[in-house]
Amino acid sequence: MKINLRDKFRLPSNDLLRDLVYRRLWTSILISSFGAQVTMLALPLTAAVLLHASPTQMGLLVFMETLPFVLLSLPSGVLLDRIRKLPVYIIGESTISVAVATVPLAAWLGWLSMSWLYVVGFIIGAVNTTAGSAAQIVLTQIVPRNRLVEAHAKNALATSGSEIAGPAAAGALIKLLGAPLALLADAVLLLTSATILRGIDVKEVRPVREDAHFWRDLKAGVQFVRNKRLLLTLAATVGGWQLCYNAALVVQILFATRVLGLSEQAVGLCYMGMGLGSIIASVFGNRISRHLGPGPCLVTGVAVCGIGWFSLAIAPANAFGVFAFAFMLVCFSIGGVLIFINFLALRQAVTPERLLGRMTSTMRWLILIPAGPGALIGGWMGEHIGLRYSLGFAGLSALLLAGVAWRNPVIRAITVLPQIEKHEELLGA
Repeated sequence: MKINLRDKFRLPSNDLLRDLVYRRLWTSILISSFGAQVTMLALPLTAAVLLHASPTQMGLLVFMETLPFVLLSLPSGVLLDRIRKLPVYIIGESTISVAVATVPLAAWLGWLSMSWLYVVGFIIGAVNTTAGSAAQIVLTQIVPRNRLVEAHAKNALATSGSEIAGPAAAGALIKLLGAPLALLADAVLLLTSATILRGIDVKEVRPVREDAHFWRDLKAGVQFVRNKRLLLTLAATVGGWQLCYNAALVVQILFATRVLGLSEQAVGLCYMGMGLGSIIASVFGNRISRHLGPGPCLVTGVAVCGIGWFSLAIAPANAFGVFAFAFMLVCFSIGGVLIFINFLALRQAVTPERLLGRMTSTMRWLILIPAGPGALIGGWMGEHIGLRYSLGFAGLSALLLAGVAWRNPVIRAITVLPQIEKHEELLGA
């Protein structure tokens, strides 16, 4: 019997990628994610290798990227509920493109320093605070709410493809051109992504409100989250994970280059493990979420990350340690996908559309408050006690957090996506 390969690989009739608008969004995410792989490696490698940054300086670099979330998240939420989200998303992609392009320019002029990288990191964080929230809301304007977990899983699959090829290509670019100059590739890819986004047709309804008031509207968003036990529980869990993640993030490049002795290209090859983990979690994440429930699936993701960080903390500085580094990246990407496809879908599923901007920004504010202290703790421990202690702290803390979250009935009881309560659909605050 002859098998038609076209039929075999044809998308199902109800697949989200058959929708032209979603497909354009997905393509943009794929391209920008590839560029993000370059920045994810090139920026810290520029600090660690070219500028010889200390663990404390690496912690400050990550802290500067998270500080804008604490300062700007709440007011940006009020703003996003009043304006169109897609233009904010597009301008954000373009702004980051310009910011990362200044790094090779500064290096060429002899001006590059850690202070310059701190400013670039702050700009990236500031853009992600607003444009990142806008991007999440744009998805809800394109995809039906009952398919949000599926959409987030497909988005994760888009990023996983770039995570497979991106790190190796980034490592090769960094070896060939140097870490600062490699950032130009991200600038070009982000501009391409922004161009694709310009072609998306999003029909956004923004009711005109004559009684709009900035501080009252900001307070309404905070109160909505505060009155939702589910949202507060999710914020506490994912916020705790952010502390662990940032404590590990600030030292993992230093551990790879200074303890394991890996070159920039070897680090890039190891980072391909993130792509492998993302593909595994993206393909099976929606299925796992349906089987376990969104809440237990999220907790599983926290535990998987903890296993990865702790494994690297106790690994020897030899070939097995290199394997442990790649294994940690696989665990991190699997765990991160399982956490966020459920976290994003849960918080969007219970929020009326008119509050999505304020809810998104309030939740991002809450979960990223611990990120800055986590980066500073990881940097301090790495410099004064040892890099392994930062990783061990992150791993054991994540495992403890998973145990506490698993015992929480609010999370454990979430077996299906909840729905907006009837009286909340009428909210106009």
